[in-house]
Amino acid sequence: MTSLSADDSYLDHYGFSHDPFAARVPGFKFFPAQRKPVLGQLHHLARYSQLLLVVTGPEGSGKTLVRQALVASSNKQAVMSVVITPQGTADSSAVLQQIGQALNIQHADFDGVMAQIVQLALTGQEVYLLVDDAEQLTGAAVETLLRLAAGSPEARPHVFLFGEDSLVSRLEALVEGEERFHVIALQPYEEDETREYLAQRLEGAGAGLETLSEEQIARIHEQSGGWPGAINLVAREELIEAIKHSKTRKATKGWPFPLPMKHLLAVLAVLCIIAVAFLLRGGEDEPEVQTNTPLALGNVPESAAGPVTPPESPSKIEFETPAAAANTDSARTAAVEPAEDVSEENSASITHQDGAAPSPAVTQKEAPAPVAQPAPEPVVPETPAPKTPEVVRPAAQPAPAAPAASAHSAWYAEQGGNRYLVQILGTRTEKNAQALVAQRGSDYRYFVKEHEGKPLYVVTFGNFANRAAALAAIKTLPAALQSGKPWARSFASVQKEMRK
Repeated sequence: MTSLSADDSYLDHYGFSHDPFAARVPGFKFFPAQRKPVLGQLHHLARYSQLLLVVTGPEGSGKTLVRQALVASSNKQAVMSVVITPQGTADSSAVLQQIGQALNIQHADFDGVMAQIVQLALTGQEVYLLVDDAEQLTGAAVETLLRLAAGSPEARPHVFLFGEDSLVSRLEALVEGEERFHVIALQPYEEDETREYLAQRLEGAGAGLETLSEEQIARIHEQSGGWPGAINLVAREELIEAIKHSKTRKATKGWPFPLPMKHLLAVLAVLCIIAVAFLLRGGEDEPEVQTNTPLALGNVPESAAGPVTPPESPSKIEFETPAAAANTDSARTAAVEPAEDVSEENSASITHQDGAAPSPAVTQKEAPAPVAQPAPEPVVPETPAPKTPEVVRPAAQPAPAAPAASAHSAWYAEQGGNRYLVQILGTRTEKNAQALVAQRGSDYRYFVKEHEGKPLYVVTFGNFANRAAALAAIKTLPAALQSGKPWARSFASVQKEMRK
């Protein structure tokens, strides 16, 4: 995929008020899935523990958003938040300098910072030190932050480090087995959470989840691994690729052939040559047929054979009806047979007086005396032969029809929202969904949802206690169903989508 800047055409195509998958969007709401519990733990540990707190995760896992949410959810009157962003490799003095500037300290050394923190504590104010990209800190800077987190008997700051997993091993080397820090690892979103995250982003830009198809959503989750930063990138690329495909379809709308014009003209030229050659060949064959026919019937009396007519052109015979063809063949047979029934006696009497063999020009077989022929019967249009009655075999009993979607709705609504099922496919025709459910058995059901303003009938399989069990069940499905890439989802997400 190739990137495209969020210009006016991109926004106008989807009707966005802004790029929903930009790094910073107006009015962004903190997405709670997999992150709200982390936020609660941070507030709890900041109040009741004296440990340095570490939040880890790969790039794009949402560490900065958790840090922003932590600052936003803190009591502004009781907490002073100092955000430290290392510029390149940050050493101990650079970290203390940033803290000193935030706390209005002239001499920003360790003792000066601690003295100011004690003064603020006497006024009832706590200090939060939050460090983004903490993996960029030097060993000395990390050790300084550990000392600050330990504090003094009078006061201590609450230190939060947000960094990649490599930060943990460095901390372990510094504390030498002591319990001086606590790690919280961020987790990726599950597919249902990815869907909800996409919906929130799109709604913030004035659109909805219907902007993306079910296939696109599944592909976004798979390619991003469920990490929010990667979800933004992949989702944006999916929308851009869809624009490019739509432009390609419009460009080729007036030309439905897959071949380029010059190649198609070459093919047409070859076909014309073949057609001309076929016509010429047919013209050469026609005189031969006309010449042979009179010779075969030359001495046949008209009373027996009737008037001789030239054969019809091939194109005309091709469309002749079977009844007419049968009548023509019988007439030709009646005309030829008398000419072949010439006796040897008549043949021998036709010779020259000098005993020489007659020349081809004058050798003719005398026609026999006219044989009385029965009057031709009137031609009656041939009627089609009666059809042989088909043997009626007992038909196989059809599979029982699947209940309508309304019969399944109550079942979906009764299931616990934290349980899981496997979504098999979606179809616009309810009969297709009913046929699949009837064919596969009682573990298959379907429900109706609205998609792009039209009903979509979604077939599902099973009822599982958790997502892992649903994923395991996918591997047991028939190959024909697995080819459609079924996926696990929660009953809660189905209950939200079902048509009421």
